[in-house]
Amino acid sequence: MKTALVLIDFQQTFRDGSWGSSSNDQAEVQAAKLLKHFRQNQLPIVHIQHWSQHPDSRFYFKSNGFSAIDMVKPLEDELVITKTVNSAFIGTSLEAILREQSVSRLIIAGLTTPHCVSTTIRMATNLGFSVTLAEDATASFPLHDHNGRMFSAQEIQDFTLASLNEEFATILSTQQILDSL
Repeated sequence: MKTALVLIDFQQTFRDGSWGSSSNDQAEVQAAKLLKHFRQNQLPIVHIQHWSQHPDSRFYFKSNGFSAIDMVKPLEDELVITKTVNSAFIGTSLEAILREQSVSRLIIAGLTTPHCVSTTIRMATNLGFSVTLAEDATASFPLHDHNGRMFSAQEIQDFTLASLNEEFATILSTQQILDSL
């Protein structure tokens, strides 16, 4: 089973403080460990970046927020796919590229867990990929519901991981993933 690492939206906007307190300020540290392993073993790596042409967006392509977080910045020869919606599969060549490379298993890390990470995982599973989520290489931020009730970043992270567990992904720590490769 050929495995690829998919790093989702490790972008500067998530480190500017405007999203609130993160459930995991070490997500990119853990993702960097996975990235190092995949680079050293010349395994497929895909970097996903959220892209917007709207100047008021946090992901505006000309803003600092669009830039990759240094610790997991793509090398010149690594594949970078930009997306404009939550799923890395919609409106992109991601599925075709993975199939062309005979990839059947995805190791996913990224920001944020309840949004683009979760959406991409659900679609990947629906498309027939086997998915493993590096739970300590992801993070969430506080959210409120339709009644204004606030949920902490950790509550959001825990709920999202629970909703993905087993049905859509195998949830493991970075170390568990590295030990299994």
